[in-house]
Formats: sequence, C-alpha cells, structure tokens
Amino acid sequence: MKLKVYADRMSQPSRAVIIFCKVNVIDYEEIKVLISKGQHLTSEFAEINPMKRLPAIVDGRFKLFESHAILIYLACAFPGVADHWYPADVAKRSRIHSVLDWHHSNLRRGADTYVSNATIAPVVGRPLNPQAAAEAETLLSSSLSKLESFWLKDAGRFLLGGNQPSIADLSLVCEIMELEVLDEKDRARFLGPHKKVQRWIENTRSATNPHFDEVHEVCRH
Repeated sequence: MKLKVYADRMSQPSRAVIIFCKVNVIDYEEIKVLISKGQHLTSEFAEINPMKRLPAIVDGRFKLFESHAILIYLACAFPGVADHWYPADVAKRSRIHSVLDWHHSNLRRGADTYVSNATIAPVVGRPLNPQAAAEAETLLSSSLSKLESFWLKDAGRFLLGGNQPSIADLSLVCEIMELEVLDEKDRARFLGPHKKVQRWIENTRSATNPHFDEVHEVCRH
C-alpha cells in the first residue's frame, strides 16, 4: 500500500517531508490538508493525528506525526535511502538528534513565531501581534548566530561538518525558507550577516533540486 503524506506546503515541516520523499524516490500520495481552511482541525483529520498538526503519514496500518519522527522513520523504513541522511553510525546519528532537538525550541520557535505574527497571522484568522514578533525576532537572530558560529563551524558543506546533507539540514533549511514570505529588506536584515548560513542554504538547495525549488514555490506567491 502506498505511503500517504498529509501535508500543507505552507507548513515548513510538511515541505521537508515531501522533499525527502521526492529526493529518495519514495512512492507516496500527497494528501493536501489546508491550514488556512482549518482542515487540520476536523474530526476526520484527528483520526490521522489526534494533535491536529501537520505533517502526518500513514504507512499501511501505521500512523505517525511530528516531522522529525517521520523523517527518521522514512530514512529507516524505505530501502535505497542513502546513509548520509540518517547515518547508521550511532555517534553521527546522535549528533543529528542534538541539532533536531535544538531546532524545536530555538530556530523553529523564532522563525515561525516571527513570520506568523509579523506577516501571515490574518491568513489563519488571527490578528498580527507586533510584541510577539519583536520577542521572536530576538530568538530568531540568536538562533541564526548559533548556526553560523557553532553548528556550521566545522569544515564541510553541511551541518556538523558533513559533505552530504542529513535530515537535520533539510529540516532546518526548510524552516529558514519561511523567511521568503518577508519583503527583501526584512529578509536581508536576518540573513545578511550570516554568510555561512547563506552558503549552507544554497548547498542544501543544490543537493535536493529540482525538488527543493518546486516544493518551495508556495513561499514565493
């Protein structure tokens, strides 16, 4: 039975899962659940994910939510996925987990909260919140600085000194791509000081194209 991926491409974690499936030629069906229309809040979708968040997958009788858990599952469950995405080496794998755990409470919280409260909240029926955006801006800037000075400090084109991308690279870069919805001046204010981060984004895009650009088209409209 074909893997089912419940996703909204406006959701950064959804984009990471879709790109991973495409790059690794995983046979899947993309089932669109539109956040802007509240489709993730329905009782029908709650049967797939009781937390009513995206993305989620169904593989046969197995259901799973949370994008990092999904990426790990896909890397392990589907033959042909290259080892660099989620290495068999326990030390390398653990370091990937450390990045993903950091991501949730730092980069993701900063980027998502800033963009939501500065730009797109009205799309989902909420008012803009300049105070929340200002607080999130501080966390986002700090997180980008940590990426520049720590997570990208080693030689190599990707996180933790890797020369090929891992699921952590894909997850974090998809998060940063949310900044594409901002105007050019605002985006440059965040990314301009961080040359390593800019190169890393381009490296991850190049390693996963044409799928990366196709899936991120939604951010440019």
